[in-house]
Amino acid sequence: MDTLTDEQQKLKQQFTVERGYWNDFWNGLLTLSPDFFKAYLEFSTIPWRSGPLAPKVKEFIYIAIDAATTHLYEPGLRIHIQNALRYGATKEEIMEVYQLTSVLGMHTCTMGVPALLDELRTAGRGAELEGELSPEQLDLKARFTENRGYWNPFWDGLLRLDPRFFKAYLEFSTIPWKSGPLEPKVKEFIYIAIDAATTHLYEPGLRIHIQNALKYGATKEEIMEVYQLTSVLGMHTCTMGVPVLLDELKRAGN
Repeated sequence: MDTLTDEQQKLKQQFTVERGYWNDFWNGLLTLSPDFFKAYLEFSTIPWRSGPLAPKVKEFIYIAIDAATTHLYEPGLRIHIQNALRYGATKEEIMEVYQLTSVLGMHTCTMGVPALLDELRTAGRGAELEGELSPEQLDLKARFTENRGYWNPFWDGLLRLDPRFFKAYLEFSTIPWKSGPLEPKVKEFIYIAIDAATTHLYEPGLRIHIQNALKYGATKEEIMEVYQLTSVLGMHTCTMGVPVLLDELKRAGN
């Protein structure tokens, strides 16, 4: 690796001060493309200069989008766990971020069940899915609404098709809502981040969790900061790609 120039050293120092950390994988980008690094520094530090969220909450957002099943980016995950711990996060808080993020797979059903119901009706096989909910189904609906703090009509379809599976999901998804340490609006920020991330872009869930966050007292500035933090996800093209490029250049004798 070439020695950093004075200008590159200044950029490294500025990144360390404004973002609160440094990792060696940034050296490659700083050497190969200092102008791009400088532009990324300006882009990524906006929410760190004046944003309303506490530093550890910012790191929870990064942890969520790195650990989400749509990304699974361990290098960034480790860095942001280290940062969160340095800012005072507890293992219980980080575990709750994991628990909240783990529900992402349920979008298979929240997207898939309405499509299945439409096709059943088109095929003339939807009659058994109409009518009133059973007492058991109504009880599950009431429990979900109480435990999760909301209800959306797309849950009705899953409740009709497979109440046992719905019940299992209810128990699974409400664990962090029963006794978790994060305040409700921060839980909703985690959902907003993983739904709005470029690896998922799931608008139905995003709208629900924005509504929930606002209900819990979130401000537009806080939600915009969640977006700003989540928007840096694309930089993993470089944090993964630049070390590979450097390895291949070395292998090729360049």
